[in-house]
Amino acid sequence: MSSEKEAALAAVPNDSPTIFDKIIKKEIPSTVVFEDEKVLAFRDINPQAPTHIVIIPKVKDGLTGLSKAEERHVEILGYLLYVAKVVAKQEGLEDGYRIVINDGPRGCQSVYHIHVHLLGGRQMNWPPG
Repeated sequence: MSSEKEAALAAVPNDSPTIFDKIIKKEIPSTVVFEDEKVLAFRDINPQAPTHIVIIPKVKDGLTGLSKAEERHVEILGYLLYVAKVVAKQEGLEDGYRIVINDGPRGCQSVYHIHVHLLGGRQMNWPPG
């Protein structure tokens, strides 16, 4: 695919293993910046800011996107945001950063394993997208 938009439009939402599952299993290399028993955070291979980190839960549990969230996912969703704050501090983003969760084809989601993008290191603009 030549763009993230095209990749998102071509992606098929399902619960099959994704590239993120392969990264979690260390089958695909990544530059890990944070890892614990619940989440993995690594540098995006196509960064959209000087600091661009992807934060994912290690267990998908049907949470392919935010629109699929159920009450049982509340804890991991909150934890993903907490880890984003921890990683932002670790990365020296004291002046601010942006958190993005893409959902569905129109939201430009290309990997159906919920993930949080942490973007920083430059001035963000409004409106986004």
